[in-house]
Amino acid sequence: MRKIAWVVLSLTLGFAFPVRAQMGMDLFKRPSIAKVFHPVVGKGAQYEDTSKDAGSGQKPRTMELATVGKESVEGKEGYWMQFVLIDDKGQTTIGKSLITVDDFQYHKFIIQAPGQPAMEMPFTLAAGRREKMQDNLEGWHSAGSEPVSVPAGTFLCEHWRNDKTNSDVWTSDKVTPFGMVKESNPHSSMVLTKVLGDVPDRITGPVQKIDPQMMMQQMQQRRQQQKP
Repeated sequence: MRKIAWVVLSLTLGFAFPVRAQMGMDLFKRPSIAKVFHPVVGKGAQYEDTSKDAGSGQKPRTMELATVGKESVEGKEGYWMQFVLIDDKGQTTIGKSLITVDDFQYHKFIIQAPGQPAMEMPFTLAAGRREKMQDNLEGWHSAGSEPVSVPAGTFLCEHWRNDKTNSDVWTSDKVTPFGMVKESNPHSSMVLTKVLGDVPDRITGPVQKIDPQMMMQQMQQRRQQQKP
């Protein structure tokens, strides 16, 4: 459960620049940075995520983001965005979210941790958290265009800057789904290592619906039991 909660928190509070800001949000308007979102089914990108706070012995994490399907949501065009996270110990966690393009809202979230069944969790945030994330998303502004070289090649990118968080992101329309080529903030950095094609949906088994409140209660009970 602790592993699952960590991944959910990572997705809700942060992944990569737009994912960090957008996951779990109920957006009432599309900020300018949302234009980088252009999903193409079967296409995606692979990244290397390095923590600047970790010791020199910690390996970077590998993450894949890809579009693996389409689904209509109340008459709106939605896409299933899949992530595959390989941590520094080599364990793989898979998840996907259903996002509608026009209003940029997240509707479903499915996650599958190592050795666990796939679980569906609702996307809900407290008003205070939603407002904070909305403010962060609106804090991005364009800082011009420039070429950026990463392991996947050299791309002509639009440079986005968030002065409040001291963060920078470089995006290209040659990369899908979120356009990210490189991201840097005071705590971590992420670079594009490979552009992916023919990406399959890796969650194929039955999906179990989870009550988040019950999950939190179970986690609290486990903490109490582990106390000396």
